[in-house]
Amino acid sequence: MTRLTIDTEYLAQTLEALLMIPSPTGYTDTVVRFVSAELERLALPVELTRRGAIRAIRRGRETRGARALVSHLDTLGAQVKYLKDNGRLALVPIGNWSARFAEGARVTMFSQSGAYRGTILSLKSSGHTFNDEIDTSPIGWDHVELRVDALAFGRGDLDRLGIEVGDIVAVDPQPEFLDNGFIISRHLDNKAGVAVMLAALKALKEANVETPVDIHWLFTIAEEVGVGASSIITHDVASLIAVDNGTTAPGQNSSEFGVTFSMADQTGPFDYHLTKKLVELCQENDIRYQKDVFRYYRSDSASAVEAGADVRTALITFGVDASHGYERIHMHALRSLAELITAYVASPVDIPRDYEETAGVSGFTRQPTAEAEQTLTPDAENTEIPQG
Repeated sequence: MTRLTIDTEYLAQTLEALLMIPSPTGYTDTVVRFVSAELERLALPVELTRRGAIRAIRRGRETRGARALVSHLDTLGAQVKYLKDNGRLALVPIGNWSARFAEGARVTMFSQSGAYRGTILSLKSSGHTFNDEIDTSPIGWDHVELRVDALAFGRGDLDRLGIEVGDIVAVDPQPEFLDNGFIISRHLDNKAGVAVMLAALKALKEANVETPVDIHWLFTIAEEVGVGASSIITHDVASLIAVDNGTTAPGQNSSEFGVTFSMADQTGPFDYHLTKKLVELCQENDIRYQKDVFRYYRSDSASAVEAGADVRTALITFGVDASHGYERIHMHALRSLAELITAYVASPVDIPRDYEETAGVSGFTRQPTAEAEQTLTPDAENTEIPQG
């Protein structure tokens, strides 16, 4: 086995610290500073793009054919659409999530005048006033509003408070870390992926592991709106593994335990050879895993490829119940992912041709095309035929 032991206490503490930093897409400066400081504490120099995506390179024996791991720092949230005459605020979502999960949420709104606390409420939220209508009101962002915890009873009051259209709203995570290993919180997508990567990096540092190629540790700031890793991949990166959430739900094969491999998402199949290697590493290292296909899902890997990065991509996930809602995961999955990362980054390079951006056919990969062996044939003797 080549997997390393993961400090799960560090993983949990880091995840909790990340969850408590508001970081909806468009308001990520604070979490970027936090992760940058942690990377530097783990002895990695940090490079930031203009907008704040993070690249930290852990040097290996070879620069060419580098491997990259990526998680996103941004979360879902909301934005002020307009100021209402009743002193409340109409909202639009940041990212794709249901207003069903917004109702009742405690939030912080960031204005130029400072931060305000508030609650997202249904337009008909008082049972004493609206009786059964509180259960029959439509669901949607047009049917909720933000009540600001300040003296605001009309649009003029909101103006005086300095609240403006476009102000960012961060939803409280409300995290719970249970003794049985379950973690319940908003924004586990993808603060948990960030914590997994940092825990894997800590294990590599403490074991003084040398890798065959450079490893790029990437953290993006706009994945929830589809931008993701579009401007963070350098030309020496040959493979990119996104660490994000799986979708534990009816009709899916994801699990809150072990590693869930996404074989495809809405942008198509992931790289055959890279995914196969990762599965084999799970088998060799006794890491539980399962495979799944996500129909309504895209990750940092999609934005990288769409932006023109010629990299092999894979998606390794921790199963999340109620993704983009009140999410739940288990520490077993987070630990399993971190273990797989440590085994992967130290593993030999299987496709040396990937050291070059372009090359001839020599050394190019082969996918199996031979017919599968079967024992059942039309004239086979002693073949048991199912009855019934």
